[in-house]
Amino acid sequence: MPLLSDLTAAVAAGKRTDTVRLTQELLAAGTSPQDVVEKGLVPGMAIVGDRFKRNEIFVPEMLVAARAMKEALKLLEPLLAAAGIKPKYTAIIGTVQGDLHDIGKNLISMMWRGANFAVIDLGTNVTAEKYLAAAKEHKANIVGLSALLTTTMPSMKETVRILKSSGLDGLKVVIGGAPITQEFANDIGADGYAADAGSAVDLAKRLVGEAA
Repeated sequence: MPLLSDLTAAVAAGKRTDTVRLTQELLAAGTSPQDVVEKGLVPGMAIVGDRFKRNEIFVPEMLVAARAMKEALKLLEPLLAAAGIKPKYTAIIGTVQGDLHDIGKNLISMMWRGANFAVIDLGTNVTAEKYLAAAKEHKANIVGLSALLTTTMPSMKETVRILKSSGLDGLKVVIGGAPITQEFANDIGADGYAADAGSAVDLAKRLVGEAA
């Protein structure tokens, strides 16, 4: 019987075929879907995030690992849903209005899923009103705003203002992207800023009160 640590290693190495096979074998051996996620997949993505922050791997390797995890989740999500098990926290993510770039957003979306957040990805060119509606509908804990163009930073500022003035209890707003800095986050009243996908996972966990 394979070990959960074998699955963790396969995810961290980005071995998609092995990740899927080990997931199937663990399930067949009676391991619960929840344990496969929380003790197999999530630790693997944590390793990837740590390596990325230390510049030991780069975006391509991170994407390969995230895609391996995604394939395993396709097997697990129906089983988790049938058992009534869902992630404890929910995050909304999107690229702000006027910006169509999505590579960074997609990477963070996958990393958040790998940290066992339910993620609703709104895509690109997202209005403040759409973020707010999604946050209300899904009772989100976190909203993530991404921007690559400096010309869309005013849109990010306005979106943060609308979200923070909405009165949604406990909602945290985090921002990131090439032109974004911690100083800008402070200036516009965001709850946090992440420079990369690994940091975005740590930030999200910290803001919802989980150990980062």
